[in-house]
Amino acid sequence: MFEVKTRTAITSLDVSSREILNLGCGLKHVAAALNLDVNSDTSPDLIHDLNRLPWPLPTNQFREVLAYDVIEHLGDFIATMEEIHRVCRAGAVVRVTVPHFSSANAFTDPTHERLFGFISFDYVTGLSDVQHYTRVRFKKLSSRIIFYPSLLNKLVWRLANSYPAAYEQRWAWIFPAWYLYFELEVQKD
Repeated sequence: MFEVKTRTAITSLDVSSREILNLGCGLKHVAAALNLDVNSDTSPDLIHDLNRLPWPLPTNQFREVLAYDVIEHLGDFIATMEEIHRVCRAGAVVRVTVPHFSSANAFTDPTHERLFGFISFDYVTGLSDVQHYTRVRFKKLSSRIIFYPSLLNKLVWRLANSYPAAYEQRWAWIFPAWYLYFELEVQKD
């Protein structure tokens, strides 16, 4: 049991009854999830600074983690992914969105700590030559480069997602992406 601030008062929350974790929820609360944010003004279920490790959450608790527009705000990407791995069950699905490095939004928000490219999450999937930074592993289920909806971007979207390395090396600054979407599966022994 954790003491948490809700919209009306301090109450007890049984975290063990929640199987979905909504990290950095902001104003986008998910009814069935444990909504966690550092900002009390967003009325999360649990207030915590995700840069403070370990998170006050049980190990092997969640079957799904939503990390929409939050990881770019945190200081240590590898430590964050290790903590997500710790709080998840084997086979849990982690859904992530982060701004693409070519997005104006990646630079506009002064609270962004880092930029991301299409292969950034390969560091935790074992698909990278530099996979030795951590022992935790995720299986990449899905990854997409997302563009602001426009007629021209429909064509660019198809090419960029078919040839992501070529897109990022040659075309990203001409046709900037909006954000990246990843679905990862927690791998545990």
